[in-house]
Amino acid sequence: MATLNISMPDEMRAFIEARVRMGEYQSASDYLRDLIRHDREETERLLVEGIESGATRPLDLADLRKKAQSILKQEQAR
Repeated sequence: MATLNISMPDEMRAFIEARVRMGEYQSASDYLRDLIRHDREETERLLVEGIESGATRPLDLADLRKKAQSILKQEQAR
């Protein structure tokens, strides 16, 4: 198994250590592996969702700009 050294703020390290102390994970490495596993699953799910969503069409920037301006005007009117 490979080793990876990472730097993080003290608050993040304390959060990970708390999760380990609560018994949710055996170690910081176990916690990080679980996060990566979940992220990979979510990425794959989103890719499949995109593929299954159907054919793509070219982006009409002028239409997109009009929609964005309309939304902005509605938000400013509130």
